[in-house]
Amino acid sequence: MAILEPASYVAGDWIAPGAAARDVFGPVDGARIARVGGAPDTGRMLSHAIDRGGPALRAMTFHDRARMLKALAGYIDSRKEELYALNPLTGATRRDGSVDIEGGIITMTVIAGKGRREMPDGHVYLDGAVERISRSGSFLAQHIAVPRRGVAVHINAFNFPVWGMLEKLAPTLLAGMPAIVKPATQTCFLTEACFRMIVESELLPEGAVQLICGPTGDLLDRLGPQDVVSFTGSADTALTLRGNRTLLAQSVRFMAEADSLNATILGPDVTPGSTEFDHFVKQVVTEMTVKAGQKCTAIRRILVPDTQLDAVTDAVADRLRDLTIGDPSGDARMGALASAEQRADVLGKAARIGCEAVNVLDGLTAPDGPGFVAPMLFRCDDPSGDAVHDTEAFGPVATVMPYANVTQAAALANRGRGSLVASLVTADPDIARAITLETAAWHGRLHITDATCVKEATGHGAPLPHLVHGGPGRAGGGEELGGVRGVLHYMQRTAVQGSPDTLTAITGQWMPGAGQVKGSAHPFQRTFDEIAIGGTILTEGREVTLEDIEHFANFTGDTFYAHMDDAAAKANPFFPGRVAHGYLLLSFAAGLFVQPDPGPVLANTGLNALSFQKPVSPGDRVHVRLTAKRKTRRTDSYGEVAWNVTLYNQDNDQVAEYELLTMVSYTR
Repeated sequence: MAILEPASYVAGDWIAPGAAARDVFGPVDGARIARVGGAPDTGRMLSHAIDRGGPALRAMTFHDRARMLKALAGYIDSRKEELYALNPLTGATRRDGSVDIEGGIITMTVIAGKGRREMPDGHVYLDGAVERISRSGSFLAQHIAVPRRGVAVHINAFNFPVWGMLEKLAPTLLAGMPAIVKPATQTCFLTEACFRMIVESELLPEGAVQLICGPTGDLLDRLGPQDVVSFTGSADTALTLRGNRTLLAQSVRFMAEADSLNATILGPDVTPGSTEFDHFVKQVVTEMTVKAGQKCTAIRRILVPDTQLDAVTDAVADRLRDLTIGDPSGDARMGALASAEQRADVLGKAARIGCEAVNVLDGLTAPDGPGFVAPMLFRCDDPSGDAVHDTEAFGPVATVMPYANVTQAAALANRGRGSLVASLVTADPDIARAITLETAAWHGRLHITDATCVKEATGHGAPLPHLVHGGPGRAGGGEELGGVRGVLHYMQRTAVQGSPDTLTAITGQWMPGAGQVKGSAHPFQRTFDEIAIGGTILTEGREVTLEDIEHFANFTGDTFYAHMDDAAAKANPFFPGRVAHGYLLLSFAAGLFVQPDPGPVLANTGLNALSFQKPVSPGDRVHVRLTAKRKTRRTDSYGEVAWNVTLYNQDNDQVAEYELLTMVSYTR
């Protein structure tokens, strides 16, 4: 096989490895597989990102960028076999590669979908509800988020060369921020192959993404207060980077996902032979062997009731002894570590753990090759030591240890001093609650399973794009993913204060008290594009009679006493006597503002934030103000219009308010 020469992508140009490039050797047979490195012009990269990439991305709406990401994920998916062809050179099996390659594609697709569903089809993200900070409502406040004006620097780890890049790129690009990707040298050839697909897709604007294969040079020393650094790797490297003088002086936003001695806990209610017990053992073996244990979320500590120590140790050990270890391009169940250096590190860390525990798989062998290592299952009868809780051997290494009670189990899990994830297998909700309350502060994610959900559970070690991925303390203190939460890491939150009209103009969403646009045509007879934000109709009034209330009660079966018994209603502190049903008022409201003829409005699809401010008594007369609040394109043929619906009585006192969602055609 020809020696790979992964190039950097700088300001639209591919830069091949230079004279100072270093050799990369494969983990399977030790052969030279790549030359990596060069001297990127970091000043040129930053200028290109900030001057070209940033403005182009910010000119797009959130939905434009979401559609771009979805198309990009589909393009990479169509060429993923090219990535699988290179995957064995990283030491990973095809199963391992699917977690990396397919996982990255799925993550980008999910983030794109959440962008379309949960973010506006505009340029400003509203963070929370409007704050009314003046008595009359003439002065409001709204938290917004906008893209930061710098560049996101992604420093990624060796173990997930594809997923690591795509899971950071998706929220960054959706936020509207350009990125510079720096993969780990050992596996950057696979990152570069995927990155070439991104460039060749021609789906992203120029300057949106760049790549450094090799050293970053003085890149970090050039960053400023609008930039973001997102790092994945060891805690020691994170500490070094976090302490960079420029990053500190410029208050550069820094996020880290680092070491993690993740624990799994077998509940005291679980016994051998049960579904939960078998699931627990299977999960431990899976987490120890996928990617040869080179996962930041892998199980490192196995906490079991002292009465089950022998049973769990034997069950896990038996499964590991049957494991096939070998060439990742074949049918081996477990491949190699990423490099000879990684193998040496794992063996050194395992030796330290061995000072407090015994490897029950001692004598188990692995094939010859610089990256191969046999699984090591340590048994620690006394978990009071430090090494088993402080030492992360980043490979197929885990330690099983006993606990006496639930309180001790939680305390042992917390001795990791901050973890990405802990898992618990129990069929007892009270045990789950107790351990959650004691451990959540030290963990980014808790994965709890029992027999009712094991078939659909996502797995201890599977970060999901919907959920935050990160953890406190030793785990780095950062958060990635989490849907829109991850996008906001690349945006600036700002509190904007002003009049309702001002905030409406800034946010693209009608604010209470803002001007209203009135026209001759009913809004339900207007196409999506013809409906103006602030477009309003004020209806005629309708009297609510006692007969209406009684008919509605008998027709629906809602005969709650406040609607039927005057004396009982008066005894209630909320009502002056018999009052109209809230849902009767909603029905009357629709009857007042709906235009019945066929038109561009296709369907009512939802109702949000319903509240009732004042009861309506028999003889009151209600009317409605209907105002177009925001618009969101959903498909090629129709979009969603959100309407503010406010009900008033004859004294113009507000009695109810809600947000109505309708789907409206682009054409008549």
